[in-house]
Amino acid sequence: MFSIRFVWEKLKGRRWMIILGLIVSVIYSATVVINPYLSKILVDKAIKAPGGADSELLVKLLIIMSAIVFFRTVILFIRKVLFEMSSQMMLKNIRLAIFNNIQHQELGFFDKIKAGDLVTRSLSDVGHTRHFVAYTLFTIVDTVVLFLASVTVLLFVSPELTLSLLAVVPILGATSYLYSKKVAPIYRSIRKHFAQLNIAAQENIEGNRVVKAFARESYEIEKFQEASEKYKEENLKAAYAWQKVVPIIEFLAQSLTFITLLVGGILVIKKPDFSIGDLSMFTALTWALALPMRNVSTILNNYQNFVTSTVKVIELCEASPLISSRHDAIKTEEPLKGKIEFKNVSFRYSKNGDKVLDNISFVVEPGETVAIMGATGSGKTTIVNLISRFYDVSEGQILLDDVDVRLRRLEDIRGSISIATQDVFLFSDTVENNIAYSQPDMATEQIHEYAKLAAADEFIKKMESSYETIIGERGVGISGGQKQRLALARAMAEEAPILILDDTTSAVDMETEKYIQNSLATLPVKTTKIIIAQRISSVRHADKIMILQNGKIEIGTHDTLASTNAYYRGICELQDVSDLPKFVGGDNNG
Repeated sequence: MFSIRFVWEKLKGRRWMIILGLIVSVIYSATVVINPYLSKILVDKAIKAPGGADSELLVKLLIIMSAIVFFRTVILFIRKVLFEMSSQMMLKNIRLAIFNNIQHQELGFFDKIKAGDLVTRSLSDVGHTRHFVAYTLFTIVDTVVLFLASVTVLLFVSPELTLSLLAVVPILGATSYLYSKKVAPIYRSIRKHFAQLNIAAQENIEGNRVVKAFARESYEIEKFQEASEKYKEENLKAAYAWQKVVPIIEFLAQSLTFITLLVGGILVIKKPDFSIGDLSMFTALTWALALPMRNVSTILNNYQNFVTSTVKVIELCEASPLISSRHDAIKTEEPLKGKIEFKNVSFRYSKNGDKVLDNISFVVEPGETVAIMGATGSGKTTIVNLISRFYDVSEGQILLDDVDVRLRRLEDIRGSISIATQDVFLFSDTVENNIAYSQPDMATEQIHEYAKLAAADEFIKKMESSYETIIGERGVGISGGQKQRLALARAMAEEAPILILDDTTSAVDMETEKYIQNSLATLPVKTTKIIIAQRISSVRHADKIMILQNGKIEIGTHDTLASTNAYYRGICELQDVSDLPKFVGGDNNG
């Protein structure tokens, strides 16, 4: 029932359409018995009348019957419009709810649910939910009303023949119940394998360059075939289960005609008050009893699909982010100054996992430039993620302008931090719009100025349409260094109090890097800069350099660390840095 409640909630604003549509469905289904009843009168009183055929009554009855057919046709059109409009509105509401909720999830949410599964839920599962509202719902109403209306009229005419026809109903009910129990887990499995199929396809598309680089096309094809085979097998299980039931239901439905002719023929012969017209009406309404029986299996199929899919949709719509703004969060109108402080911060990605950061503390004053270095996996990017509150600390505090980040609104925190990462994502849009992503109304002159600061203006102007060039998804068509410079321009254009550069110049040459370093030192707005890098040339002029090792941190300047920290000294020597001070540190520092 929670699936029905969810649908009802998302129909807000169009519920009257559903209610009206259901009323129209009742009228449409109930009126189906009128023409068969009129056909009984037509046979008994117009064609087989005791005094001879009554042509005038015959014409009147045919006109009335035609009018009823026209009326039911109009009703059918109105019903289709009502259900289609309401279900499309519900579809839009659900997709918006999913998208809005996804936007507020923390990074850990996307670690647990893969992109392919998200696409499956947002498109396929939502489509099954709409199908239930647009089609299955009125089919259920039609089935119930048609059955009840037919039985009521038939009982009025001949209880004996009606009860004979209803004898098959218990068999149908038992068959439907057993079928429903059997297919429920199959449909859950179908949905799971469909999501896996989507994940396999999406990962292959996103990683197509890696696949080609390692010549793994055959492996990927085999992997996709395996996922597709499993999906096919589950669908066949459902189809086989259905096909086992369909013959039983079809036999029961067809048996109604046989019962009508057998019992009805006996009644015509032995009961004077059971006329040929009565038998013709029963014959005409036999399909009205058979159709609900045939509909049962389809309704059960659609309902199981609906429940299975809606559960997944509800999970997305109602997933509560683990990281969100508190109701009593401080609301600040003025931008942050850019002071960052870590107080005894420890962090682990899982409850029982190893500590990535272990009781670290440091302060970054507004306007300072701080560099972070360390081996792969030492926690450099983790510090960035914690500052932006993509994750929350396991222990300790992080303060922005002397206020715990958990007491600030997320929009205030992230609106004050601009990030450029090594793994650059560019949208399928113009170069200009990619740079001005954070400020869409930014003047063209400013966009060009930030492109110059990022050493991107020159290569942009050489592109086919300059700043109006549409770049491919994720920056397809431009080099790694060019993507990094566009990402850097986008980050600087936000003009945020805190600028974080996560290995942003790793793919550019030394000359371009030097130009960018000069640009960062002369930005038009005062900003606190945090630079993650592995090149000494990128960090040596920072106000502070932090070295992360084994979850611990050591802070100093280029000169002090070169003489006391073995890791930093080793990097300097590896990169042939000249003018190094005498090394006085131990073998294992930090």
